[in-house]
Amino acid sequence: MTAPDFATKPTLAGDLVTLRPFVDDDVATFRSALADPELARLTGSPPDEIDEERLRSWYGSRNAQTDRLDLAVVENATGACVGEVVLNDWDPHHANCNFRTLLVAAGQNRGLGTEAVRLVVGHGFDRLGLHRISLEVFAFNPRARRVYEKVGFIAEGVLRQVLRDGDGWVDATVMSILAPEWAAHRGHPER
Repeated sequence: MTAPDFATKPTLAGDLVTLRPFVDDDVATFRSALADPELARLTGSPPDEIDEERLRSWYGSRNAQTDRLDLAVVENATGACVGEVVLNDWDPHHANCNFRTLLVAAGQNRGLGTEAVRLVVGHGFDRLGLHRISLEVFAFNPRARRVYEKVGFIAEGVLRQVLRDGDGWVDATVMSILAPEWAAHRGHPER
Protein backbone atom coordinates (compact mmCIF):
# COMPACT_ATOMS: atom_id res chain seq x y z
CA MET A 1 0.00 0.00 0.00
CA THR A 2 1.35 3.43 -0.91
CA ALA A 3 1.48 6.14 1.71
CA PRO A 4 -1.20 8.86 1.57
CA ASP A 5 -0.12 12.07 -0.08
CA PHE A 6 -0.92 14.68 2.54
CA ALA A 7 1.49 17.11 0.83
CA THR A 8 -0.91 17.62 -2.08
CA LYS A 9 -3.66 20.06 -1.11
CA PRO A 10 -6.65 19.33 -3.34
CA THR A 11 -9.67 21.38 -4.22
CA LEU A 12 -12.83 19.37 -3.55
CA ALA A 13 -16.09 20.75 -4.96
CA GLY A 14 -19.58 19.97 -3.78
CA ASP A 15 -22.99 21.52 -4.44
CA LEU A 16 -22.88 23.83 -1.40
CA VAL A 17 -19.20 24.15 -0.55
CA THR A 18 -15.74 23.88 -2.01
CA LEU A 19 -12.78 22.77 0.08
CA ARG A 20 -9.54 24.37 -1.03
CA PRO A 21 -6.06 25.30 0.21
CA PHE A 22 -5.89 28.40 2.39
CA VAL A 23 -5.31 31.90 1.03
CA ASP A 24 -4.24 34.97 3.00
CA ASP A 25 -7.76 36.45 3.06
CA ASP A 26 -9.03 33.41 5.01
CA VAL A 27 -7.31 34.67 8.16
CA ALA A 28 -10.18 37.10 8.77
CA THR A 29 -12.59 34.17 9.11
CA PHE A 30 -10.48 32.49 11.76
CA ARG A 31 -9.84 35.75 13.58
CA SER A 32 -13.61 36.13 14.01
CA ALA A 33 -13.94 32.45 14.94
CA LEU A 34 -11.37 32.81 17.73
CA ALA A 35 -13.17 35.91 19.00
CA ASP A 36 -16.53 34.07 19.22
CA PRO A 37 -16.91 32.76 22.81
CA GLU A 38 -19.49 30.12 21.85
CA LEU A 39 -17.35 28.77 19.01
CA ALA A 40 -14.34 28.65 21.32
CA ARG A 41 -16.44 26.70 23.83
CA LEU A 42 -17.73 24.21 21.23
CA THR A 43 -14.21 23.49 19.99
CA GLY A 44 -12.67 23.36 23.46
CA SER A 45 -10.33 26.22 22.65
CA PRO A 46 -8.94 28.14 25.61
CA PRO A 47 -9.97 31.79 25.78
CA ASP A 48 -6.85 33.54 24.53
CA GLU A 49 -6.11 36.97 23.25
CA ILE A 50 -5.78 36.84 19.47
CA ASP A 51 -2.17 37.07 18.35
CA GLU A 52 -2.43 38.34 14.77
CA GLU A 53 1.12 37.36 13.83
CA ARG A 54 0.71 33.85 15.19
CA LEU A 55 -2.67 33.45 13.45
CA ARG A 56 -1.22 34.54 10.09
CA SER A 57 1.80 32.29 10.59
CA TRP A 58 -0.39 29.27 11.42
CA TYR A 59 -2.77 29.59 8.46
CA GLY A 60 0.07 30.70 6.19
CA SER A 61 1.88 27.42 6.89
CA ARG A 62 -1.04 24.98 6.46
CA ASN A 63 -0.51 24.43 2.75
CA ALA A 64 3.12 23.37 3.32
CA GLN A 65 2.32 20.60 5.80
CA THR A 66 3.14 17.09 4.56
CA ASP A 67 1.68 15.05 7.42
CA ARG A 68 -1.81 16.58 7.61
CA LEU A 69 -4.49 18.07 5.41
CA ASP A 70 -6.01 21.45 6.31
CA LEU A 71 -8.54 22.91 3.89
CA ALA A 72 -10.70 26.03 3.94
CA VAL A 73 -14.47 25.55 3.62
CA VAL A 74 -15.86 28.05 1.11
CA GLU A 75 -19.58 28.57 0.61
CA ASN A 76 -20.26 28.29 -3.12
CA ALA A 77 -23.20 30.74 -3.11
CA THR A 78 -21.18 33.61 -1.62
CA GLY A 79 -17.53 32.71 -2.14
CA ALA A 80 -16.96 33.34 1.57
CA CYS A 81 -14.66 31.21 3.69
CA VAL A 82 -16.85 29.83 6.49
CA GLY A 83 -14.49 27.40 8.21
CA GLU A 84 -12.01 24.60 7.90
CA VAL A 85 -11.73 20.82 7.82
CA VAL A 86 -8.63 19.00 9.01
CA LEU A 87 -7.24 15.47 8.80
CA ASN A 88 -4.39 15.33 11.32
CA ASP A 89 -2.58 13.05 13.77
CA TRP A 90 -1.87 10.72 10.86
CA ASP A 91 -0.62 7.24 11.74
CA PRO A 92 0.83 5.93 8.46
CA HIS A 93 1.44 2.38 9.75
CA HIS A 94 -2.19 1.89 10.78
CA ALA A 95 -3.67 4.07 7.99
CA ASN A 96 -5.71 6.21 10.33
CA CYS A 97 -6.00 9.83 11.34
CA ASN A 98 -8.03 12.27 13.35
CA PHE A 99 -10.65 14.62 11.93
CA ARG A 100 -11.74 18.01 13.14
CA THR A 101 -13.76 20.87 11.73
CA LEU A 102 -14.73 24.41 12.56
CA LEU A 103 -17.53 26.44 11.00
CA VAL A 104 -18.21 30.07 11.88
CA ALA A 105 -21.78 31.07 12.74
CA ALA A 106 -22.44 32.25 9.15
CA GLY A 107 -21.74 28.74 7.89
CA GLN A 108 -23.93 26.82 10.32
CA ASN A 109 -27.40 25.24 10.09
CA ARG A 110 -27.57 25.11 6.28
CA GLY A 111 -25.97 21.78 5.39
CA LEU A 112 -22.57 23.27 4.59
CA GLY A 113 -20.83 21.37 7.39
CA THR A 114 -22.39 18.05 6.45
CA GLU A 115 -21.27 18.40 2.85
CA ALA A 116 -17.78 19.54 3.92
CA VAL A 117 -17.40 16.50 6.18
CA ARG A 118 -18.55 14.16 3.41
CA LEU A 119 -16.11 15.70 0.95
CA VAL A 120 -13.03 15.46 3.16
CA VAL A 121 -13.88 12.01 4.56
CA GLY A 122 -14.47 10.71 1.04
CA HIS A 123 -11.11 12.14 0.01
CA GLY A 124 -9.48 10.48 3.01
CA PHE A 125 -10.77 7.05 2.04
CA ASP A 126 -10.90 7.27 -1.76
CA ARG A 127 -7.70 9.23 -2.49
CA LEU A 128 -5.52 8.92 0.60
CA GLY A 129 -6.23 5.24 1.25
CA LEU A 130 -7.04 5.68 4.93
CA HIS A 131 -8.67 2.82 6.84
CA ARG A 132 -10.03 4.73 9.85
CA ILE A 133 -10.91 8.36 10.58
CA SER A 134 -11.78 9.28 14.15
CA LEU A 135 -12.86 12.33 16.11
CA GLU A 136 -14.01 13.51 19.52
CA VAL A 137 -17.18 15.54 20.03
CA PHE A 138 -18.09 17.25 23.30
CA ALA A 139 -21.37 16.36 25.03
CA PHE A 140 -22.61 19.95 24.79
CA ASN A 141 -22.36 19.93 20.99
CA PRO A 142 -25.22 17.69 19.80
CA ARG A 143 -25.49 19.58 16.49
CA ALA A 144 -21.95 18.51 15.52
CA ARG A 145 -22.57 14.95 16.69
CA ARG A 146 -25.66 14.76 14.48
CA VAL A 147 -23.61 15.90 11.45
CA TYR A 148 -21.04 13.19 12.12
CA GLU A 149 -23.76 10.54 12.51
CA LYS A 150 -25.40 11.67 9.24
CA VAL A 151 -22.08 11.08 7.47
CA GLY A 152 -21.64 7.64 9.07
CA PHE A 153 -19.40 8.14 12.10
CA ILE A 154 -20.21 5.65 14.88
CA ALA A 155 -19.83 6.31 18.60
CA GLU A 156 -17.15 4.11 20.16
CA GLY A 157 -17.02 5.32 23.74
CA VAL A 158 -16.90 8.25 26.10
CA LEU A 159 -13.91 10.10 27.49
CA ARG A 160 -15.20 11.18 30.87
CA GLN A 161 -14.74 14.74 32.07
CA VAL A 162 -12.12 15.56 29.45
CA LEU A 163 -12.85 19.29 29.23
CA ARG A 164 -13.28 21.96 31.87
CA ASP A 165 -16.35 24.08 31.14
CA GLY A 166 -16.65 26.92 33.63
CA ASP A 167 -16.91 25.27 37.02
CA GLY A 168 -17.91 21.88 35.59
CA TRP A 169 -16.54 19.11 33.42
CA VAL A 170 -17.70 17.81 30.05
CA ASP A 171 -17.45 14.38 28.47
CA ALA A 172 -16.37 13.76 24.88
CA THR A 173 -17.63 10.95 22.68
CA VAL A 174 -15.07 9.20 20.50
CA MET A 175 -16.48 8.45 17.06
CA SER A 176 -15.01 6.85 13.95
CA ILE A 177 -15.78 5.72 10.46
CA LEU A 178 -13.99 2.88 8.67
CA ALA A 179 -13.18 2.49 4.98
CA PRO A 180 -15.55 -0.50 4.50
CA GLU A 181 -18.39 1.49 6.08
CA TRP A 182 -17.69 4.42 3.78
CA ALA A 183 -17.58 2.11 0.76
CA ALA A 184 -21.01 0.71 1.70
CA HIS A 185 -22.84 4.03 2.11
CA ARG A 186 -20.58 6.84 0.75
CA GLY A 187 -21.49 9.14 3.64
CA HIS A 188 -25.24 8.49 3.46
CA PRO A 189 -25.92 5.65 5.97
CA GLU A 190 -29.58 6.60 6.39
CA ARG A 191 -30.57 5.91 2.79
